Amino acid sequence: MSGRDPDPVRLVAWVHGQVQGVGFRWWTRSRALELGLVGYAANKTDGRVHVVAEGPRQACLQLVDLLRGGGGPGTVELVVDSWEPARGDLSGFRER
Repeated sequence: MSGRDPDPVRLVAWVHGQVQGVGFRWWTRSRALELGLVGYAANKTDGRVHVVAEGPRQACLQLVDLLRGGGGPGTVELVVDSWEPARGDLSGFRER
């Protein structure tokens, strides 16, 4: 984490819908990197994508808005998000 943001946060989002096998994790990674976030997007066996991102609160809010916005690949039906203090244990943004 950089010292520029006094209030980094951790976004944990569960993305429901047709979001596997359509490039959704790659798209999420691209948006997160554009926003300067670190974290990952991982496929889960139940068909959801688990997104964890850390960085400035405003950038994380933008990411969750993008996840909900329907502009990415696949079909997002629901995004369930929760917020925590940043842990600082992530680097880069990976697809898992």
